[in-house]
Amino acid sequence: MSRLELEFVGEWYPIEEGTEFFIGREADLVVDDNPYLHRRFLCIHSEAGLWWLSNVGNLLSATVTDATGQVQAWLAPGARLPIVFERMHIMFSAGSTTYDLTVHAESDVFTTSQLRVDEVGQTTIMPVTLTTTQRMLILALAERVLQQDVPGRGEIPTSAQAAERLGWSMTTFNRKLDNVCDKLDKIGVAGLRGGKGRLATNRRARLVEYAVGTRLVSADDLPLLDRAADAGASD
Repeated sequence: MSRLELEFVGEWYPIEEGTEFFIGREADLVVDDNPYLHRRFLCIHSEAGLWWLSNVGNLLSATVTDATGQVQAWLAPGARLPIVFERMHIMFSAGSTTYDLTVHAESDVFTTSQLRVDEVGQTTIMPVTLTTTQRMLILALAERVLQQDVPGRGEIPTSAQAAERLGWSMTTFNRKLDNVCDKLDKIGVAGLRGGKGRLATNRRARLVEYAVGTRLVSADDLPLLDRAADAGASD
């Protein structure tokens, strides 16, 4: 079995077969002293000839994607999944902070095909189609995560801060947030509803994790926010 390496804020951590590598507030990789983060949240270990990622916490969940963003999973407390890609991204939120780690293997167990592109280089397969205002809402929430030069940690703004960034009222922001969460929930994105029709309390964090992890939005989209702000200022 090949050795794994974990990358976080530009630093690399080797993981050897036969060991358990914990990620959390008091673990082999201390990602932060954030009190909302479990002391031991995630565990990487080997079993039955495969590497596994397990959620050993009892509250937080993680979003896991392959390098292309085409394969996405939501790792709830008590769940585990095999590490089968050469590069795998892990995102999770604790409080208002979102963390981004990358697991590197020496080879793939499974591979994914690349997205098809048309003549002008635009992707023709997307997880979901967004309206302009839905994309702007997600960008306002994900802005600080996408601005990182080296993935590691980024703050998620409050709804009031995001609404102010967009020049929207809170009523408008909440209505549009409801709409985009409902759209993603209908295509099977977990974690945006709390059950029995109730919206999840941490839906902003989950929305950012999904959108960034699946490349629904990227740093290349961020200039759209400034253009919108400029347009609002000139009205």
